[in-house]
Amino acid sequence: MTLMGAAALLILILTYAGVAIGRIPGLRLDRAGIALLGGAAMIAIGTLSMEDAYRAINFDTITLLLGMMIVVAHLKVSGAFRALGAYAIEHAHAPFMLLVMVTLLTGILSAFLVNDAICLVMAPIVVHVTRVINRNPIPYLIATATASNCGSVATITGNPQNMVIGALSGISYPAFSAALAPVALFGLVAVIVIVRVVYRTEFARSAELSPEVYRGRMLPGQVLKAVVVCVGLAVAFFAGVPVAKAALIGGAILLLTRAIKPARIYREIDGPLLFMFAGLFIVVAGAEKTLLTPDIIASAKNLGLGDVWRLSGFTAVLSNVMSNVPAVLALRPFIPGLENPERAWLVVAMSSTLAGNFTLLGSVANLIVAEQARAAGTQLSFSAFFKVGLPLTLLTLATGTAWLAAGF
Repeated sequence: MTLMGAAALLILILTYAGVAIGRIPGLRLDRAGIALLGGAAMIAIGTLSMEDAYRAINFDTITLLLGMMIVVAHLKVSGAFRALGAYAIEHAHAPFMLLVMVTLLTGILSAFLVNDAICLVMAPIVVHVTRVINRNPIPYLIATATASNCGSVATITGNPQNMVIGALSGISYPAFSAALAPVALFGLVAVIVIVRVVYRTEFARSAELSPEVYRGRMLPGQVLKAVVVCVGLAVAFFAGVPVAKAALIGGAILLLTRAIKPARIYREIDGPLLFMFAGLFIVVAGAEKTLLTPDIIASAKNLGLGDVWRLSGFTAVLSNVMSNVPAVLALRPFIPGLENPERAWLVVAMSSTLAGNFTLLGSVANLIVAEQARAAGTQLSFSAFFKVGLPLTLLTLATGTAWLAAGF
């Protein structure tokens, strides 16, 4: 290995370790800063030129994520999410029906919009409702987090790692959904069943619920416009319009308003996530250029990653060690050389997402729910989540892998 290769390997290891941990001891760097620092280091040591770095960044992924963030921000600021959540929950007249409503609403919204944003909206509503009706919020919060992960499996726009995979693989939106929407649906049913079994005492307490949810201020005109844009986006996605193009145009249209200041929308955009993606793209490209020889890439076959079950398990472990987006990017060089790269990408999308339900730290969506609950005075513990997360992850991963292995 050359000196530059050794330096690139060290940068790769330190960057991925920092992103996995979320910080560097003694410094105030977050994941975005760590990824950008790693990318800058790759350029500084000469692994990549500036032109190489620009080419390394997959702007389709960045653009898609930005466009969807604007759409979700508009839905949130206009009051659409809160109104929809309130309506659904107010029509749940028993604890089990409340669980079903929370799970299905969160899962369906997460299938078409970025799941992290859905958790930001749903978690406070769930805490508020369970307090009003004097129920234990924990099972409903766990259902919110896990349903957001399961539901987001269904489409390219469901979560950030699916967006990366959609851009890298070239799989169309309809083909992606046809393969993984059934897995998502099974996952939502599994969430309901497992939460019901684990927290049987909560649902054994029969009660007639009449929850009233504070809807806050809603802007009907803006809600209508957002709904029209969302329907248009869905049609465009399934019609084969490039998803990044459609999302950017849809987001830009929603900025044309007299009722909402653009600054309110911009505050909802997760800029650090975009920076982290850009940095990781550069780091991975630098590592590929200096470290990945044809023999190393071919070793993926020796590891047996062409086998659906082995690839699924490997992806699940990798996603829990280093987080799902870095895991997907780490696998990027090896997937195209496999016998069936399209199916392999679908396995990676399914496994990296469902593996997020394993522990409370498994996905950003889980952490968002836990943080929103903590801010409202409710503690969602690691052990409470794990009681549901362990059986749910094993069941959904096994079912999803079997589904894809069967060629569906």
